[in-house]
Amino acid sequence: MDKLRWIENFEDRIDPEILNIFPYNFLKNNCFIPVNGENGEILIITNNPLNLDIGEIKTILKKDIKIAISSEEKINETIEKFYYHPSSSKKVIDDLRTEESLHLDENIDTETSNLLDLANKAPVIRIVNQIIYRAISMRASDIHLQVMETSLKVRYRIDGILHDIFVLPKKYHPPIITRIKIMSNLDIAEKRIPQDGRTSIKVDSKKIDIRISIIPTFFGESVVLRLLDRATFLLSLEQLGFSEDNYIKFNQLIHYDHGIILLTGPTGSGKTTTLYAALSKINNPGINIITLEDPVEYNLEGINQIQVNPKVGLTFANGLRSILRHDPNVIMVGEIRDRETAEMAIQASLTGHLVFSTLHTNDASSAIVRLTDMGIEPYLLASSLIGVMAQRLVRLNCPKCSVIEKPPSELIPEVDEKDLINSKFMVGKGCKYCLNEGYYGRTGIFELLVIDEGIKELILKRASSSEIKKEGIKRGMKTLRMDGIDKVKKGLTTISEVLRVTQDV
Repeated sequence: MDKLRWIENFEDRIDPEILNIFPYNFLKNNCFIPVNGENGEILIITNNPLNLDIGEIKTILKKDIKIAISSEEKINETIEKFYYHPSSSKKVIDDLRTEESLHLDENIDTETSNLLDLANKAPVIRIVNQIIYRAISMRASDIHLQVMETSLKVRYRIDGILHDIFVLPKKYHPPIITRIKIMSNLDIAEKRIPQDGRTSIKVDSKKIDIRISIIPTFFGESVVLRLLDRATFLLSLEQLGFSEDNYIKFNQLIHYDHGIILLTGPTGSGKTTTLYAALSKINNPGINIITLEDPVEYNLEGINQIQVNPKVGLTFANGLRSILRHDPNVIMVGEIRDRETAEMAIQASLTGHLVFSTLHTNDASSAIVRLTDMGIEPYLLASSLIGVMAQRLVRLNCPKCSVIEKPPSELIPEVDEKDLINSKFMVGKGCKYCLNEGYYGRTGIFELLVIDEGIKELILKRASSSEIKKEGIKRGMKTLRMDGIDKVKKGLTTISEVLRVTQDV
């Protein structure tokens, strides 16, 4: 036998159609993976050629094959990552259909005992596992299982954008939903009201927390699974994408011993990630940090975290009242939703506590007006507020397919940047690595309004948000769009992406 080649990286040779010819268990048990070779051949990569039945593999493929070797760990990891590729929804359906143990009836969702039995069958367990594992390998933050009139649509949210992955016939909906309920200890018989649950799985020695939300819709129950990976969620302050100036200012603010720091932006703009990064930065044995959250996303070591539970009367306002008797130095309130919570947060800051919280406004200056509209007196705001930061997430240019181009002339007037006219910038063309999107990963853009004497005077005069914003810019504040354009000039993102996330400011 000729000396076999060792291959370390072979993901770019994967062909989903070839891979999915073989049953999943056959690949795993024999520890091999078929990939594209040269001259139309199939390359079989294994950790031990002596364990393979070469004749059987040739018969299945009906092609010439060559053998190469790699590590067992790499082969198994690649099988998990690429089996049931988005283009192979037919394979998913065929695999479920051909299992003798799985007989699905169109009306089976009324039979709870049968459903429980079906949900624990190997093919259903495997398809749910593959939906989750595939989402993790594709960097998805959420999995949407959306039930339609005749189908079950599987969608992943990647870098903030939803992608259709594959569609299953509707008859597979009941056992798949029941399997998810079993995983998260939810009531499998209850289909009339929303349910929320949690579970966790281990992938490549990493623990992934999964938050599950189920709601009844017209055609049946729809599910969203939020994937929470500690490695990607718990970032340091330096990894968030701050400009040097914003980093210095924000780092100074979070080291104050009292005052309120507000983060603003829509859902999914990274506010919680920024809050966790700030708390981690200042966390040390000499201070007591307590948080009130809804829900608690992750456990932060050395920090007391409280889960809000309105059903038993533990609201943000009530929890904050109790926290103040617990001798904290730093308090984080997940969100200011009403006047009572806002007043409690202000009183806490005025009595010597540093308070972090969030508010749903489009930009930094609007947060001040929102609080005065809630009924907070301007003199209290001026005394307690030390900084307001608005943020958004922009997608980053794909590192594999980005090329230098001139910015589109029609977009330059949109951002008022005349110096872009003769400049070059980067744009992703789309490739397998970025799912043909041209973007891979995200970073933050920030608008940090430091409450100095000039801004305090405007607050006391009940100035409009536009007046506060103008004064902030005079004093060195960069708006969200200005910070985004700075990232465009550095080749990190595109003008269209910055315009997409800042169209409401």
